[in-house]
Amino acid sequence: MQTILNFLTDLKNNNNREWFADNKLRYEEAKNKFFDLTDFLILKIKEFDKSVDVNSAKECAFRIYKDVRFSKDKTPYKTNMGAYIAKGGKKSPFAGYYIHIEPNASFAGGGIYCPQPAVLKAVRTEIAEDATELYSILKNKSFHTVFPELYGDKVKTAPRGFDKNHPNIGLLRFKSYTVIHKFSDNDLTKPDFAEKIISTFKIQKPFNDYLNTCFSE
Repeated sequence: MQTILNFLTDLKNNNNREWFADNKLRYEEAKNKFFDLTDFLILKIKEFDKSVDVNSAKECAFRIYKDVRFSKDKTPYKTNMGAYIAKGGKKSPFAGYYIHIEPNASFAGGGIYCPQPAVLKAVRTEIAEDATELYSILKNKSFHTVFPELYGDKVKTAPRGFDKNHPNIGLLRFKSYTVIHKFSDNDLTKPDFAEKIISTFKIQKPFNDYLNTCFSE
C-alpha cells in the first residue's frame, strides 16, 4: 500500500500530463497493487455475499483519468484509487462495497451512492412505509461502532412526494444511502489491512441486503 500512497501523494503535487507521462511506470505499479487488493477483496466478499457476480478488479476499479468537460477543476487525474464491488460491477445500481485509497483520506464502506431516481424513490418508499428493519441495522452495536452514521448529502426539508412531518423524515432526506469507515495511512501499511477491510464489509452486509431488497423485488 505504501507504493500506492507514495504515488498518489506525488500525483497530487504534480497533477499534469507531463509529470504523469514521466511517471507512467510508477502509476502502473501502483495500479497493479491496487488491482491485487481488489481481486483479493472480490474473492473474499463472494464467500459471504453470493449476490456479487464479478470476478476481477477490471470490472470494479474506477479509472484514474478525470472527465473535466463540466468541471471547474481541470486537473486531469484523480488523486485516489477506488473500486466498487457489487452485482454487475462498478456501474451497478445495486448496493455494494467500496474501497477508497487516498493519502490521509482512505476508507471502506458502500451502500448506494447517488442512485437513479427510480431506485432512490423505491428505497425512500420502503423507509416511509416501515423503517423498523433499517433502524435495527443502524443501531446494532457492532454496526454502529464501525459505521456511526449515514453519510452523504440531504435535501433541505423533504423529498418531493413525502411529508416533511413524517416520523422517518431524518432517513428520508438522504440523497444517497451510504456508510464509511475511515482508515489511516498507518492502517494501510499493516499486514492485516486487507482482512480488516473484509471484516468491515461483513458488518456492512445487512445494510446492503436491506437496500437491495427495497428495489429488487
